[in-house]
Amino acid sequence: MKIIILGAGRVGRSAAASLVSEHNDITVIDTDAARLRELESRLDLRGVVGSGIDPAVLAEAGARDTDLLIACAAQDETNLVCAKVAQMQFNVPQCVARVRTSGFEDGSALLSREGFAVDHILCPEDSLVRYIAKLVEYPGALQVREFAGGRACLVSARARAGAPAVGLEIRRLREQMPEVAVRIVAIYRRFPDEPDRFVPCDGATRIEPGDEVFALAGVQRVPQVLAALRLRAGQPPRVVRRIMMAGGGVVSERLARLLAEQKERFHIKIVEPGAERCVALASSLPEQVLVLQGETSDEELLGEEGIEEVDFFLALSDDDENNIMSCLLAKRMGARRVLALINRQSYAELMHGTQIDIALSPAQAMLGELLAYTRRGDVQAVHSLRRGVAEALEIVARGDRKSSRVVGRRVEDLPLPPQVHMGLIVRGLPDPDAPPPAEGEAPPAPPAEPEVIIPRSHTVIESNDHVVFFLPHKRLVREVEKLFRVSATFF
Repeated sequence: MKIIILGAGRVGRSAAASLVSEHNDITVIDTDAARLRELESRLDLRGVVGSGIDPAVLAEAGARDTDLLIACAAQDETNLVCAKVAQMQFNVPQCVARVRTSGFEDGSALLSREGFAVDHILCPEDSLVRYIAKLVEYPGALQVREFAGGRACLVSARARAGAPAVGLEIRRLREQMPEVAVRIVAIYRRFPDEPDRFVPCDGATRIEPGDEVFALAGVQRVPQVLAALRLRAGQPPRVVRRIMMAGGGVVSERLARLLAEQKERFHIKIVEPGAERCVALASSLPEQVLVLQGETSDEELLGEEGIEEVDFFLALSDDDENNIMSCLLAKRMGARRVLALINRQSYAELMHGTQIDIALSPAQAMLGELLAYTRRGDVQAVHSLRRGVAEALEIVARGDRKSSRVVGRRVEDLPLPPQVHMGLIVRGLPDPDAPPPAEGEAPPAPPAEPEVIIPRSHTVIESNDHVVFFLPHKRLVREVEKLFRVSATFF
């Protein structure tokens, strides 16, 4: 696929690195020549110096025959105008634009072909807020990724000694928890003096203390899965009540507003050093959110505000170093769980396995939304995992037994690569491609509630099944997409 990326900032660089690794033809436009040279030295791509709203620059970047434009420059206006110029001048078929301003939504008239010609809006702050809110909802999880419209989840957690599932072989886990539809799809195991190592999972694989375990399950089963990996028998599940946020930026503001919608559930404090910003936050946020002026690196302030009683400490400022130091201090002083927002990928990797429970990269949190637009076949959701190395993929089976290599066939007969793990199937979701009833024909009966299925070797794939895979290496993506592609006879 030929892709133009406007903007070589953090989001643009992350998108370029991920898409280059999938053998796409990438061109990056930016006004900073030095930044482009640095990108070209690291990645197999082409840089074009100039403004993305200049038709001559877009033409030099190859807009006449490009498949996708990703506009992620710093200014919303630049991204929107670039999308419109690309559509009017070069008839670019698809455009994704990063827009921070609220009021722009997918499907609105403003984004139509007559408007700014944007197919999908990306907002890093909103992606982060949704992601962190899930971690608040499921304390103990390191990652929570949704599939099939939120009906299924991929959750990862660090296994604790004494928990029911820890020390058991995976097949024994199925015997002890037959009522819980869950599939363990990957384990990353710690080894001395080396990075975590991927452990392929089968029935004989044993879950050991310290393992980072990835499991796929229906959303209702996620608390049971986390309890099996984290809690000793009889130990009550922990819930998040007291939250402290370091930094009063846009992410903290939107997250506090979202969590405050759950009346009387959370006690939220935001610590912000700027006096004017504190006044603005206090006047705009609900009254149950307490805004404090100060520095979260101030040990005395944290002690006065009861850091030892905080369930979740979130360092969400724009300064990586402050976020890291604030989390380390909060953890040492008794905060139960800490999360640091870290923009630099090298810093995020250094924090892995330290006292910081979760090191979150903003670019990685939103990368999945972007990757879904570069996939072939009917891909519904993509989530980048393990700092971009692994991936979880939701793809829809289309066609029939004649036009598809998966529909009407058992799982054991599918020619999947050995390392690809089929985690679950969601069956019974509405099919947007289904033909409307003929004139005079009775409308179809209301669909039954969608079913989450843990596939076995004898499970038969049906048309419109949403199948979720775990892929330990991105190079396997194309093989899965190719397998699910229907022949031309289907159309």
